[in-house]
Amino acid sequence: METLRLILALPRGGSTIADRIDLLHGFVITVTMLVSTYVFVMAAWFTVRYHRRRDDQLTERLTATRRGEALIVVGVLGTFLLWWVIGFRQYVDVRDAPEDAEIVYVDAKQWMWKFAYADGRVSNDVLTVPLGRPIKLVMISRDVIHSFYVPGFRVKQDVLPGRYTTLWFEAKEAGSYPIWCAEYCGVSHSAMRGEVRVLDSEDYARWKRAGDPTLPEADCGRGPGSCGEASLLEQGRVVAERRQCVACHTLDGQPHIGPTWARLYGSEVALADGRRVVADDAYLTRSMMDPNADVVAGYRQVMPSYRGALSSGEAAALVELIRSLRDAPAGASGVTLPRLEVTAAGDGGTAP
Repeated sequence: METLRLILALPRGGSTIADRIDLLHGFVITVTMLVSTYVFVMAAWFTVRYHRRRDDQLTERLTATRRGEALIVVGVLGTFLLWWVIGFRQYVDVRDAPEDAEIVYVDAKQWMWKFAYADGRVSNDVLTVPLGRPIKLVMISRDVIHSFYVPGFRVKQDVLPGRYTTLWFEAKEAGSYPIWCAEYCGVSHSAMRGEVRVLDSEDYARWKRAGDPTLPEADCGRGPGSCGEASLLEQGRVVAERRQCVACHTLDGQPHIGPTWARLYGSEVALADGRRVVADDAYLTRSMMDPNADVVAGYRQVMPSYRGALSSGEAAALVELIRSLRDAPAGASGVTLPRLEVTAAGDGGTAP
């Protein structure tokens, strides 16, 4: 594999999925090159063996056995199906992030990457992550189509305007890995670069305590918590209270002004326009920022947009809170929140 990486100018794999993708890549290229070489050799041999030597000479009639034809068809079809099975399993692994993945929000715009962490801090073009911890990116574009690509991790995902897409990875080696935009996005497309900075556990903990030295100190505590002092779930509880989300959404499965959060995460949601969607991180975040895009069947369009009101860290904390309720039993939320006195909530702001 190292020889193939050198030939293809690929960097050494730095994520848990990279080596498996390289194996499939190498398998496909090796089989393709062997078959291409065989076809070329056979074409040359047939050219020499059966070329016309006289003007009145007829080409010999050649016939293939049914067994030979069946072997070729089954072999070619079987090879492509094998590639598809391996590729599909890898696709599912790349799309399905682990439950304990740390969420980072990504805003792409001409021509930079903006990363927002759950504790409220923000960085431009530098994504700092811990070694050996799954990282889930929830991404959106502010202008045109971009594509988040980390060659060292073998992961790539289009980033679209008006739609949240997700991607996850787990770094297995500390170091720096370049980020490229793999979709032409304008005159400075080639300059839209970034860096994934992978730190070991001690350095990452030190970075979280100290904050990003490139940012003002005030940015560290702008989110629902302060530089990671509280867990993401605890921060979600604080946000749900502060933003009065629980004024319209219950945590125990009981109907209210808005859909209940109990058992919502990962479930299939029926929408007012007849569509059915899965309530994943992207859907929940989109519902906060653009609630009228996917109105749940049986509920009125009374929720305002929280775009600009919720920070990316607060959105991540709310998603984590909703995720914690995915297996909540009916009648018990499992989350303690202060009881809020609500007046005239039916026509006003409901939280996501």
